[in-house]
Formats: sequence, structure tokens, C-alpha cells
Amino acid sequence: MKKNHIAGIAVALMIASMTSCSLFKKSDPLNTSAKVEIKSIDGKYHFYVNKKPFEAKGVNGSRNLAMLYKAGGNSFRTGGGKNAIQALDSARKYNMMVAMGLSMRQELQKFDYNDTAAVGKQFREIKKVVETYKNHPNLLCWLPGNELNLSPNRGVPVNPKVYDALKDVVDYIHMTDPNHPVSTTFGGVSKDAIKVALDHCPDLDFISLQVYGSLGRIAEMVKAAEITKPYVITEFGAVGHWEMPKTEWGREIEEPSAAKATGLMARIQKGIVADQSGLYLGGYAFLWGQKQERTPTWYGMFIKSGEATAAVDELTMYWSGKYPENRAPKVDSLKIDGKNAVDNIYLKPGAKSHAKVFASNPENNPLKFKWVVLKEVVERSQGGAREIEPDSVHIEILSDINGELKFVSPAVKGEYRLFSYVFDGKNKVGTANVPFYVK
Repeated sequence: MKKNHIAGIAVALMIASMTSCSLFKKSDPLNTSAKVEIKSIDGKYHFYVNKKPFEAKGVNGSRNLAMLYKAGGNSFRTGGGKNAIQALDSARKYNMMVAMGLSMRQELQKFDYNDTAAVGKQFREIKKVVETYKNHPNLLCWLPGNELNLSPNRGVPVNPKVYDALKDVVDYIHMTDPNHPVSTTFGGVSKDAIKVALDHCPDLDFISLQVYGSLGRIAEMVKAAEITKPYVITEFGAVGHWEMPKTEWGREIEEPSAAKATGLMARIQKGIVADQSGLYLGGYAFLWGQKQERTPTWYGMFIKSGEATAAVDELTMYWSGKYPENRAPKVDSLKIDGKNAVDNIYLKPGAKSHAKVFASNPENNPLKFKWVVLKEVVERSQGGAREIEPDSVHIEILSDINGELKFVSPAVKGEYRLFSYVFDGKNKVGTANVPFYVK
């Protein structure tokens, strides 16, 4: 692929020019690209969009943009080129900028970077996306690849050809689109991984880092990794499932929504607001939506039915300087028979049990409670890949009054998790869950 690199680019540019003419008329404002640059002034790096400084205050996900706009957000990140035009046009409606992901497969997900045909096909697909959308005025930057440093073999670095393939993409974008900077995202802040990437692909315009529980230590981690390029934190949010305690039977313990929210703000203040390095360009919280990963509530700032959690309130405070008028219910803990998740809760089959969720509401709105029991995940995903939500389990409810549930435990032995959803009736929710083992 490299021998024909320049010739391939020239052909692609000719094709793209023809394609672009069919998509956009010259008079169409969508054909007027924003000029995005990264400059350091007085020791502080900034994005500059059409010569105006821009700090990305954003999220991962393109739904609920009206709420994001109201909260003070000004940008969002997409996962790939799929549905790109809908994302860009939605951004235009709310005057937001888009960090556009470009799909590059991970070795972690069984992609073989020794397979030149597969790598070539991936490259051609990326070129189509770049050529189609490079002139959209709401495009901020390109992000080819997500956590390409994650290896399928623990402790073994990824094949360096991963970053040779990335270099081809970065070089192509720099040649065909001089108006938008390019980066790639790293899972964690690994000095060795970043060095290998930059040795093979030195022309990244900035570094993109993804951290969760360690957000508060990001400045010292960046210094230890000897990062001198400016950086964006392209994912931050709840403490990761790999960073939390586990039960005796190996199930990760999730924080209740109130602890998630207060912890998130504490990490933002320590890792972002207090940063003095001058390298920070902005950040994207994870996730402005809902997903299943270990549980259906761990990472999403919304639940499936659309209600927002307290994490949204904290981001609103961070971005706008004030909390929203209506804040989410504060859910501090959930206990079964007086025990917390860290106490390793074992129940007998068909036994009577008592659960209590400790919740309050900042506006004293009346609260409604919903209880769900799920089986535990069978196949745990890696690197954020798709994970199947486990089945719900019917339980006999003896009483359900004001956040206290009396129930009969499942008759079948195995691993389960009890979820409590606390609604305020005004599109906000608090959540908590505890794993338990029937034996």
C-alpha cells in the first residue's frame, strides 16, 4: 500500500472532487470549511476556530443535543463516520463543533494489521468519509482509531503496524484537509504506548487521552509520560469497572448515582480546572446516552427511558457555572438485609429479603421507585465493545413502599443484581444496584 501511497492519494482526490461537486453546490454554506488551528499563546494551547479560541466542552454521543446546549456544552464526539451527516447537521443547528471519529479496528477486536488487504480496505473507507465531510463548517477535528493501543494479549504491546496504518491515514488527512487537526485516542496514559505511536506516526497534531478514575491525576500522568503535545481528554466519567472493588465471586461493584456525580466533579476540579500545564485543549465526558457495559447504568448519563442522572447536573455546573433548576434525585446507597455490596450478599433460594434505597430530592419532589433484578453478564466485553444486556428475572414482591422492597429471592442458584431507579417525575433519575449471590 505504501509504494502506491502518493498515486493513490491523487486518484482519491480526483474522485473526491467529483463526489463533492455532486453533494454540495458552491453557494451551499456547507461547502465553507471552518479553519481550525492549534496555537500556544502565553503558554496555553487552544483550538482556534476561524481565529477565535475554542475550548471543547463536550460529550461522547449526539443525542439530546438540546439538553447539551442548555447545559453549556459546545461540542460532541462521534464514534465513527457512520451517520456523520446527521451528526454534523445537528451540530449546525445548535452551533456546536464535532470531533469526528474515523473507524479503525483494534487488534483487541481481532483485526490483523499484517493483513494488507484488510488494512487497505479500511484506509479506503476512511478516505471516503474524509472527502465527503471535510468541508462541513461544524467539523472540529478528526479522530481516526479508538484506543488502538489496547492489546489482545495482556502485557504485550500492539503490532507497530497499527501505527503505520494510522500514519497513512494522518498523512492523507493532512494532504487533503489542511483545515482540521488530527489525533488518535489512547486508553489510559501509557508512556511506552504513546512513544511507539509517535515513533511510527509523529505528525499527530494533538494527543487524545481516555481516563476515568484517574482523571484527578491527569496532569502528573501526562508529565510522567513525557507528553509535550497539547491534549484532549476524549473520555472521562464514572470510575471504570476495572477500577472498582469486586465481590468475592468476581462481580464489579458500581457506585450509586450520587457518588458518581460528586466524584466526577471532584475529579474535574482536580484534573482539569486546576491544570497548570497549558496543554489541555478540552474534554468529552462519557457517555451522553445509555449503554450496557457490566450494567445498563454504569457509564450512561441517561437511562434507557430517557431520564437524566446527576452527572448531567454536575457537567452543567462545570460548563455554565450553575446547576439546572431541577436536579436529579440523590441516591446514596442501596442495601439488602442491611448489607452493602462490599459485604458480599448471599441469599438462599426463595428466601424473604428486604432492600432499602437511600434517596432524597433537592427540590422535595415526590419520588417514585422502580425495582429490577437482572442476571449478571455472561460474556464481559473488552475495550468498550458491544455487550449483551442480561435477562431480567421475575421476583415475587411482598411489599414496595417508599424505597423499601420486601421480596422473595430467585429460586434458581446463581449471580444476580438488584437495581433501584428513583424518579422525580421531571425527567431526572437516580440509580443504584447491588450484586447478590443465591446459593
